[in-house]
Amino acid sequence: MTHVRPRVMGILNVTPDSFSDGGAYDSVEAGLTQAMKLIGDGADILDIGGESTRPGAEPVEVHEEIARTAPVIAAVHARWNGPISIDTMKPEVARAAVAAGATIWNDVTALTYAPDGPDLAAELRCEVVLMHMLGEPRSMQVEPRYGNVVAEVRDYLAARAEAAMAAGVARSRITLDPGIGFGKTIEHNLALIAGLGTLAELGFPVLLGASRKRMVRNIDPSATEADDRLGGSIALALEGARRGATIVRVHDVRETVQALAVQAAVQAAG
Repeated sequence: MTHVRPRVMGILNVTPDSFSDGGAYDSVEAGLTQAMKLIGDGADILDIGGESTRPGAEPVEVHEEIARTAPVIAAVHARWNGPISIDTMKPEVARAAVAAGATIWNDVTALTYAPDGPDLAAELRCEVVLMHMLGEPRSMQVEPRYGNVVAEVRDYLAARAEAAMAAGVARSRITLDPGIGFGKTIEHNLALIAGLGTLAELGFPVLLGASRKRMVRNIDPSATEADDRLGGSIALALEGARRGATIVRVHDVRETVQALAVQAAVQAAG
């Protein structure tokens, strides 16, 4: 029996202030070098972002975000024919990214940031990742509350998928993301990962992005720095794969690819 592992989406932040790697790859040359490393490490998809969405992050002007991302996307696209994702909430940035070679629009606002978001996604004919976020990055972690977090996130994402399809986005181009850490407590995050199967039942691919996030520090207080969280990040990726994630979005591509390959081999043997 062959076990199909989730696709691994490698994170490339061309920002000065992202929580894990801000400032590390904020030139075209550095971004391209890191992109090729992630591809060499086994990334199936590259996710390139030019605006931090960490808690408390400040917004970035459209022209600045385009200047950060489009040249890196074009440089990667010239050397690699795999899928490139633009991590942005702004339609103008998505348009520029697709023109540069991106084929996926990964939007933390599920196409709600601008009224024309769903229409533009349909026009661009790109894949879209619709993510759940409570509030906006600057305030999302201020006392987030839910009645039933799994049901509420599922219903919200189902509605956003319907809105995208109503605008003309093909069902086959939609992926859902529960938004781990985006307006959620540790209890909410754990419930959502445990309940991924409920989200998968909607019939769309599911993306899990939990790499290096604060929830690992909540469980292991010694993991104060983002790059201290490799073990927890791999555990979350494996658990996500077991519970129905079809894409895992990670910083540590090589280690995650290896862990998923071992997991798949054991499952295939059983």
